[in-house]
Amino acid sequence: MVPDMHWATPEERRNLGQARRKQVGRQQHDDVKPKARKTPALALLARSMRGRIPALIKLKYQLMAESPFGYFRGAVPVMAADLSVLPSTGIVCQLCGDAHVRNLGAYAAPDGKLVFDINDFDETIRGPFEWDLKRMAASLVLAGRASGHKESAVRETVVRCIERYAAQMRTFAKMPCLEVGRFQVRRLGQIEPIHDALLKAERATPLHTLDLLTEPVAEKAGTDKSASTRRFKEAKPILTRVTGSQAAVVLAGLAPYREMLEPQRQHLLSFYRPVDVAFKVVGTGSVGLRDYCIYFEGNGPTDPLFLQLKEEPASAYAPYLPDAHPPDHNGRRAAEGQRAMQLQSDPFLGWTHFAGRDYLVRQLNDHKGSIDLTDLAGTGLEAYAEVCGELLARGHARSGDPLAIAGYLGNGGGFAEALAKFGSLYADQTEKDWRELCRSGKVPGKAANPTKER
Repeated sequence: MVPDMHWATPEERRNLGQARRKQVGRQQHDDVKPKARKTPALALLARSMRGRIPALIKLKYQLMAESPFGYFRGAVPVMAADLSVLPSTGIVCQLCGDAHVRNLGAYAAPDGKLVFDINDFDETIRGPFEWDLKRMAASLVLAGRASGHKESAVRETVVRCIERYAAQMRTFAKMPCLEVGRFQVRRLGQIEPIHDALLKAERATPLHTLDLLTEPVAEKAGTDKSASTRRFKEAKPILTRVTGSQAAVVLAGLAPYREMLEPQRQHLLSFYRPVDVAFKVVGTGSVGLRDYCIYFEGNGPTDPLFLQLKEEPASAYAPYLPDAHPPDHNGRRAAEGQRAMQLQSDPFLGWTHFAGRDYLVRQLNDHKGSIDLTDLAGTGLEAYAEVCGELLARGHARSGDPLAIAGYLGNGGGFAEALAKFGSLYADQTEKDWRELCRSGKVPGKAANPTKER
């Protein structure tokens, strides 16, 4: 017998979304309130550096000081605080948390086919759906300015992105629930920047990574013939070999990782033996966190596997979302958020812990390819922006309620226009914050031109 429980009807779910317009109107999302910051941007950044490797903090500031977009990539804690003081819809889904134009990319699915999707979930958490859209809007403006687009064209690009998101969400609201879960965006290969990323991914084979990251080891007389003939090649500070007791600690982290894998993945991993360990500096926002790579061999030296163990602190949004209740393990939070939003995920995706820290585990560079800002010149930006909207809609529909979101968005264009204005205003604020960082003395020899807006 079915328990006496109430399941909300489709009409009730849609009405809930419509009712949230009274909480915050669709055209009210155009506001930015930098004066409402309780903590200055530089102080928020400094707070986020706690627990990071001190020697790499300077490098993170240097990367952020290279450009406004570079700053934006490393300043999620600042934007999380800024979003928290704005009125929100309260319509919750799984957030990517760092939705920007360079955090979508190509990678190999479990069946070996290349897919293109959102692919960075370090900040993932459950929160108001529009927070992802606002971060994407600001990133499109910054990327458009960096790639030489006029301001009017950049704002139109944001409108196209958000309109595409809304149209796709309306479609999802009418589809059977199971169909939403397996929906594929079919036209990706026709978009030039994505086509280029897929070509990069096609070339990024495990053997290509082997040549890129490792080097031959000179064979010595009397050595074990079964020993590997390759090891990581150092390029300090970006890639540094880890040996001895430190390597043993990292390798010990494989034990809890194996336990959380599905049995068939455990079986596959059992054929690979670890050969070498390295410390790798990755991204911009993650610089200063601990990131290790393990080089494995399966059926000999031409069968490499590279796993990345990436330290995951709490999401930057966690202080502002007390009802989110993410898993206690932040590697698990990142992995489960990724699975919730992606259509297909890395078969070796998982988590582990060692030395008192949480880690996400995934394959390194397995058929991965990303977008460069130079790829977005000309007509590339607008076409790419529409895909960003579609993929965010799919991720939010998979992990939230498409009927409630569609009910809130409705059929008008006011929401898209509001987010285009927000994107421009927040990009302006980001440029101001970037200049403040450049003047702060945290990056020796770097000083922004105070009159240079873009």
